[in-house]
Amino acid sequence: MAAGRAAHWLAGLALTVLCAAALAQGYPARPVRIVVPVPPGGSSDILARLVGARMTEAWGQPVVVENRPGANGNIGAELVARAAPDGYTLMMTDAGNLAISASLYALPFDVIGDFAPVTIVSYSPHVLCVHPSVPVKGAKELIALARARPGALNYATALGSAPHLAGLMLAHRTGIRWEYIPTKGGAESMRLVATGESDVLFGGLLAVLPHRASGRLKALAVSSEKRVPAAPDLPTLIEAAGLPGFETGTRQGLFAPARVLPEIISRLNAEIARVLKLPDIAGRLAASGAYAVGNSAQDMSRQFAAEKERWARLIRETGFRLPN
Repeated sequence: MAAGRAAHWLAGLALTVLCAAALAQGYPARPVRIVVPVPPGGSSDILARLVGARMTEAWGQPVVVENRPGANGNIGAELVARAAPDGYTLMMTDAGNLAISASLYALPFDVIGDFAPVTIVSYSPHVLCVHPSVPVKGAKELIALARARPGALNYATALGSAPHLAGLMLAHRTGIRWEYIPTKGGAESMRLVATGESDVLFGGLLAVLPHRASGRLKALAVSSEKRVPAAPDLPTLIEAAGLPGFETGTRQGLFAPARVLPEIISRLNAEIARVLKLPDIAGRLAASGAYAVGNSAQDMSRQFAAEKERWARLIRETGFRLPN
């Protein structure tokens, strides 16, 4: 009797495996939706449309980008977390923002348990910038000025965002204090500093470069491990301020709902890696100061968990809380 039950169980398992393999082999059989949890025009949106267009060409199935902004990206993230785990609903987002949200919001989903990482698509460092009137020439001088005048410098940022946490980490590691000026996002933060209404910010490299060229912003350092080809004269904070391991930035990642078949995750991962190697895509990313990544789902999962813990530790150590 036991042997009969075992044989029945094994037959069922084999059928399940065969069905899963068939589903993965036929994927995608209908349009794929990439949810972008921020408004149109941002890095996640641009990347989703760039990559999605090439996936459409290769697969013969439409890859549709759907913007679902709100609550610092958490509305769109919840939609994807609750979607059917069939590979037809995905999310392109700044993985850092998602990791940070876990420590700042009472989320209706688990950022680790409810998502299946697919790959990090690109990485772009932040740039530490000041208004030209701030009397410093480099990051070390800015830190010295902020130490000498606690609370005198204003830092423009969307509270709870990756650029905000970058500024919080710099202040925490160097013992400085500046006043945070809340904004609705990177564009407004940039405007406030460029017009002299605020003093300091960490901004995305792509957005900063035109303002630097026009003289409206003074760029001091990048937050990457190494200097970037798009601005080779800018030192890293590691070298400019003696801050080992100081690395922040935007990591645009593709996520699926949890429990999507591993074979479908592998198919998506391989397709993104292929697209990122196309000369026009790689060239466009490089020109904007971003690095194509395309790592494995396993590497992304480990990196995302480490990022979540890093920001959780910083929030605990600084005691930061979002205002009510």
